[in-house]
Amino acid sequence: MLELSFLGSGSAFCKDGRYWSAFLLNGRYLFDAPPTTLPQLRRLGRATKDIDVIFISHFHGDHFAGLPFLLLDYSYVTRRERDLTIVGPPGCQDFLESFNAMCYPSLRGREDDGYRRIYLEAAPGQEQTVAEVSFAALPVPHAAGLQSFGYRVTIGGRSVAYTGDCEYSEAVLQLAHGADVLVMDCTHAERGPLHMGFADALELRRQLPRETAIVLTHRESDPDVSGLENVFLAQDLATLRF
Repeated sequence: MLELSFLGSGSAFCKDGRYWSAFLLNGRYLFDAPPTTLPQLRRLGRATKDIDVIFISHFHGDHFAGLPFLLLDYSYVTRRERDLTIVGPPGCQDFLESFNAMCYPSLRGREDDGYRRIYLEAAPGQEQTVAEVSFAALPVPHAAGLQSFGYRVTIGGRSVAYTGDCEYSEAVLQLAHGADVLVMDCTHAERGPLHMGFADALELRRQLPRETAIVLTHRESDPDVSGLENVFLAQDLATLRF
C-alpha cells in the first residue's frame, strides 16, 4: 500500500488558509520540508524519528525552510538513532548545512546527536537507491537559474511520482510514466507561469493511463474534479491510500 499523508496542500501564499505543500510517504519518506513541517507532523501524530529520507525538490523557502526545526527536534526532543538522508539538487549539503547553522548555530557539528546527516545529490539519468527505495530524479522547468527536480520513488514494487514546482513539460510526462500515483503542482486555475495548473492536470489525465492516480497539490483554489476519474485533491492533514 502507498500511504500519502499531506502536511499541507497550498502554494507559497497559503491562500484559503492552506499550509505549504509537502507529504509523507508510508511514514518514512518526506517530500519537501516547508516551514510548518514540524507542527504539521505533530498534528498528524507522526513520529519525527521514523523519517528516513527527505527529498528536497528545489531551494525555494516553502520547500526547505522547515528543515532546521526538524533537526532541532532531533537534537533536543526526539533523539534519533538511525541516520537521516537528505536528497536534493547538486550542492545541497553546503547550501542546507549553511542555512541550518544560520538558523541555529548549535546544529553545526554536534557530536552527541547520535545519528549522521547524509546528503545525496540528485543525479539525473541514474537510478539511485536510499533506505530501501529506488528513485529517479528529473530536472523540471520552474524558475530561471534555479535547479528544480521531480522525483519518482519505487517502494515495494509500486511507485509515486512527485513533480515539485514546475511548468508542464515532457519531463513531467516522463516522470509520471509507469507511476501508480502522480502528485503534481496545480497552482493555477489554468496554467503557468512557473507552475502547472488545472488545464495541465486535464492534459495529464488524458495522457496517462487511468490506473495512474493523480493528486493535485500546491494549490491556490479547489478545482472541481468530480467528473474526473482517479483524480484527487490533496488536503492539509489528510491521508490518501492507494
